Amino acid sequence: MKTFWIVLIPALLVGCASGRGGDDYERTEARRVYEVKMGTIESIRPVKLEGTESGIGAAAGGAVGGIAGSTVGGGKGKALGAVIGAVVGGLAGAAGEEVATRKQGLEIVVKIDYGRTIAIVQEDKDERFAVGDRVRILESGGQARVSR
Repeated sequence: MKTFWIVLIPALLVGCASGRGGDDYERTEARRVYEVKMGTIESIRPVKLEGTESGIGAAAGGAVGGIAGSTVGGGKGKALGAVIGAVVGGLAGAAGEEVATRKQGLEIVVKIDYGRTIAIVQEDKDERFAVGDRVRILESGGQARVSR
């Protein structure tokens, strides 16, 4: 039963991660001033966004691996099995978290009305942008997003 919770809790936490699309805002972004620029989309390219590496996957994998490894052998073999199981489980858990949280993204190149051309990468949230669309660029604190 403990193993169930060790695996379930990280999965739930990863599922709660916020999105990175044009319509997704983190709570800390509320009441922030954004500079708004208007422009036209010149190109769109699909990209892959790496998954998170929060340490939750590694910790959960290490715990499960340690528990599983401790059931191998007896005496000093049990301790060694627990250590090896924890290391292998931690590596597997970290890799699993990164893979499970990968997202599809878009690289959107926009020609701003005053002539500058910029590219913004954001999560693909099925906003169906197209070349030639007029869009808004919202920029604050070195971060930007494309929206309609």
